[in-house]
Amino acid sequence: MIIDAPLAALAFPQIDPVLVQLGPFAIRWYALAYIAGLLSGWRYMLRLNLARAKMAAPEVIDDLLVWTIIGVILGGRLGYVLFYNLPYYIDNPLRALAVWQGGMSFHGGLLGVTVAMIWFARRRGLELLRLSDLMSCAVPLGLFFGRIANFINGELYGRASDLPWAVLFPHAGPLPRHPSQLYEAVLEGAVLFTVLAWLAWRRHALQRPGLLTGVYLCGYSLARALVELVRQPDSQIGLLPLGTTMGQWLSVPMLLGGLYLIWRARRPAS
Repeated sequence: MIIDAPLAALAFPQIDPVLVQLGPFAIRWYALAYIAGLLSGWRYMLRLNLARAKMAAPEVIDDLLVWTIIGVILGGRLGYVLFYNLPYYIDNPLRALAVWQGGMSFHGGLLGVTVAMIWFARRRGLELLRLSDLMSCAVPLGLFFGRIANFINGELYGRASDLPWAVLFPHAGPLPRHPSQLYEAVLEGAVLFTVLAWLAWRRHALQRPGLLTGVYLCGYSLARALVELVRQPDSQIGLLPLGTTMGQWLSVPMLLGGLYLIWRARRPAS
């Protein structure tokens, strides 16, 4: 049952999405989340590479950060345009360049980073799956910070709910809603990071190329599909057949690819 009065809901914390405003120049929490995710992931990769993977010199990981940033931004924006709002951008093609106005797709960012990583691995003569495993361990850090920023922005909120921790988001109407951004921060960020760290540090999973990448792909796709059950669908798309969402459909290839990589990594060497 959905409540029709907001008295039982939690008030949305009054956090300004803009941290600092200096004339036309603004520093937003969302931008800081991207920076925090990229920098913390980069530092974690350096540590994990030095202690466990030992596959490249530190300066190689430094260079990889640059290409990761390019892949995230270009892929994330292109993915949003293609997957979530293509008719609008066909009519307004120049708006596709306005990244500062919001609109990024995780699945698009993943494709962008994958392309950048393939190119980087070939150029540097690195084993692709080992590089992918190293990066997969760090990605949940970026997801954690990004979802927290989504919550601060009051965007990507959940469906109406009568749960005691439902939140009244400022631009989501009068009904309290699931704080689905926080669900994703926990599942896609904290939980997935912990699982991958345990496998990498305690179970020597980096010695099985592709295993950590497979676990990451499966873990993210399952977490995303689960949270999509309570996340408000994108207004321009709505629900798809069988009550599914675009996020769930885009997670299916990730799940299948992850299962294949886990099977491939765990099969006996011939």
